[in-house]
Amino acid sequence: MKPRILQLNPILIPAINDKLASLYTVHKHFETPDPETWLREHGAGIDAVITGGHTGISRAMLEQLPKLKVVAVNGVGTDAVDLAYCRERGLPVTATLGALTEDVADLAIGLLIAACRNLCAGDRFVRNGQWELHPQPSAIPLARRFSGMRVGIVGMGRVGRAVATRAAAFGCAISYTDLRPMDDIAHAFVPQLVDLARGADALVLCAAADTAEGIVNAAVLDALGPRGFLVNVARGRLVNEADLTDALAAGGIAGAGLDVFVDEPRVPPKLRQSDNVTLQAHRASATWETRTAMGEMVLAGIAQALAGERPTMSLTT
Repeated sequence: MKPRILQLNPILIPAINDKLASLYTVHKHFETPDPETWLREHGAGIDAVITGGHTGISRAMLEQLPKLKVVAVNGVGTDAVDLAYCRERGLPVTATLGALTEDVADLAIGLLIAACRNLCAGDRFVRNGQWELHPQPSAIPLARRFSGMRVGIVGMGRVGRAVATRAAAFGCAISYTDLRPMDDIAHAFVPQLVDLARGADALVLCAAADTAEGIVNAAVLDALGPRGFLVNVARGRLVNEADLTDALAAGGIAGAGLDVFVDEPRVPPKLRQSDNVTLQAHRASATWETRTAMGEMVLAGIAQALAGERPTMSLTT
């Protein structure tokens, strides 16, 4: 009899789904008409859970899965998983650490260039037929050069380092803040976020910072200034969105590129309506390459746990 998997989020790579189906009996909880009843009736037979970083898994659900041997998070965020309870049970929780790095860093730079060069506003200008109506060069405001900018990075982990490498290739001066200076990094460490913002043309948020909230507030945005740009590919709640919308409306900062938000998928109307904001739908890792690599890591973690081994990517055991 195949081990039984409870899948809380869809996986978009057909090859990964085929492998799961060949190895396990997979119950797609997200497609179940009455998931609570199903869980009460069948939860005792579940061997592994696949979930996403945003969905996680609650203690209440975990308690209905007494046979569970692993929680495999198809992502890097684990703040929606009750890690303390999993540690108490000796239950491994795996994440796809490292698989997302390159794509997230790519998107961070893409968002910054798009914001600096007004790419989305320019695209709308052409698509809406405004170029024909207003062919004069002054119809679109001049943009800002990205090359040579001073880039401040918040969080110098895997993604922060990858962003720094890319920005340095554009001749950017890099500084960063984190919980402590990194001995293996030559870039300037700035202990206070407000000071990092004051010395930067662009602030790029890369910190995992699962417990931080609203650290980019009015004071930080004021320090960034009217020619400064904000990019967030980390956690939506790192930014005080009310302060950000106020700063954008008042010209307190020049623009922003955002992939994450406080209350996804609900994005504040003022951000959606702003021409100097480039928006994405939490898509930094959404490439075939990365999602395939993530799926393979999920498969590996489940296989190791069901074989009685400690999964390589376990965060709790």
